Amino acid sequence: MPEILGVKIAVSNYVETADKCISWAKSNESRTVIFANVHVVMEACDHPEFRARLNSADIVNPDGMPLVWALKALGISHATRVYGPDATEVLLGRARDAKVRVGFYGGSPSTLKTLIEIVHQRYEGIEIAFAMSPPFRPLNADEDAEVVREIIKSGAQILFVGLGCPKQEQWVMEHYHRIPAVMLAVGAAFDFIANTKPQAPRWMMRNGLEWVFRFATEPRRLAGRYLKHNPRFVALFFHQWVRFGVARNP
Repeated sequence: MPEILGVKIAVSNYVETADKCISWAKSNESRTVIFANVHVVMEACDHPEFRARLNSADIVNPDGMPLVWALKALGISHATRVYGPDATEVLLGRARDAKVRVGFYGGSPSTLKTLIEIVHQRYEGIEIAFAMSPPFRPLNADEDAEVVREIIKSGAQILFVGLGCPKQEQWVMEHYHRIPAVMLAVGAAFDFIANTKPQAPRWMMRNGLEWVFRFATEPRRLAGRYLKHNPRFVALFFHQWVRFGVARNP
């Protein structure tokens, strides 16, 4: 499996991801699916323990176009983006058709309420077995154990987790084998589906400019992230690409 700055990135697509998730869900398997962008990769680059956890996930999809371009630069010409919010929509439709129970963990109470209403309207007949908006603070061990019990009791077979990066990725990996469900860290999918935050136009997404749109809409929250991570990602991957070229053409 190819690596970008030490993070194993799957060469996948929406159909393959959905097929695997539905199959795992029907068998009540505990599985983890991550949608990695530059932020996720740089958090992993900066924190080896987080990187090790990330590399133990069942699927780490390239969520952002910079990672797709990086894969192509490493010789994987057929690499495509598998965007968390779009994958969520695909899986919701597949879950409804397959009679697979879904759950949502994360988001604000108002966002979660709107999300559930929209999902019920858009995917008529879907079974939402679990929904929880946890407090913003970290949960203590007893609280976390109660959340795990509630999720298991609900019978949710696919659990969408939207807690923000890297909290959601850490949560998913920490609950691997504790929850018999396919757990997906889906980023801003809750906000985008509920229409509580604007989504970048598709042309910006295709051209790797989604970060510009998000920075313009949330400059205070995202300035530090983009200024810290984006230039370093370009520099570090350039060095990886040079090493890759030297190794391929000694």
